[in-house]
Amino acid sequence: MRSFAGKRYWLVGASEGLGKALARKLSAQGAHVILSARSEDTLKEAVNDMPGKASYQTIDISDDDSVKAAAEAVGEVDGLILLAGVYWPFGADEWDADKATAMVDINFTGFVRVLGQVVPAMVDRDEGHIVITSSLTGFRGLPGSIGYTASKAATMSLAECMYADLRKTGVDVQVANPGFIKTRLTDKNDFNMPFLMQPDEAAQAMLDHMTSDTFKKSFPMVFSWVFRLSQFLPDWAYYRIFGK
Repeated sequence: MRSFAGKRYWLVGASEGLGKALARKLSAQGAHVILSARSEDTLKEAVNDMPGKASYQTIDISDDDSVKAAAEAVGEVDGLILLAGVYWPFGADEWDADKATAMVDINFTGFVRVLGQVVPAMVDRDEGHIVITSSLTGFRGLPGSIGYTASKAATMSLAECMYADLRKTGVDVQVANPGFIKTRLTDKNDFNMPFLMQPDEAAQAMLDHMTSDTFKKSFPMVFSWVFRLSQFLPDWAYYRIFGK
């Protein structure tokens, strides 16, 4: 059972929603949480809502200089949790170049930028905890999800590659693949979202995963079976069910 008391955890993408809810839970368990996002105003409000020690650092993970400056300001951390993301629902038949690029640049490349500033120091110390947030959508391509689903598949693969490299070291790598969570991002959807979770519920699932010794967790469990089992369907069957 992992203890968070006295540890410094940097949560990137934690001014609201899942990130803020998870920060509250970690703070309540004695961690010093450092919350990061682009908006200083929302970060200040989030920090004031923490039950324990908390601070904030603004960051734009789509900008190299901002990431480097933020990492230097935050300093050495025991844990890094990557939760940032943007989302606009559209498909290849209505391609929006700017939004598609933004989703990839923030949801995936932004993670790589931050990791590049944190992982080397953890490897040198042979100690650290990295949690990457992907999504159930990352298991297989979906219609109307250009940019988002591809970026989440990339983050899942990134975590798998890191785990393969670091699993026998003191640097623990985990990935969480949640389903639908009630946030301003999912508010953009105009379709039914099965097993829709509240941020606090999803944060508890994340925290449970972080205290375990398992690498990957996909939740809600029953809903995750749909996505995981879809990997075994042949293309003709899968796209007949899930394609347009």
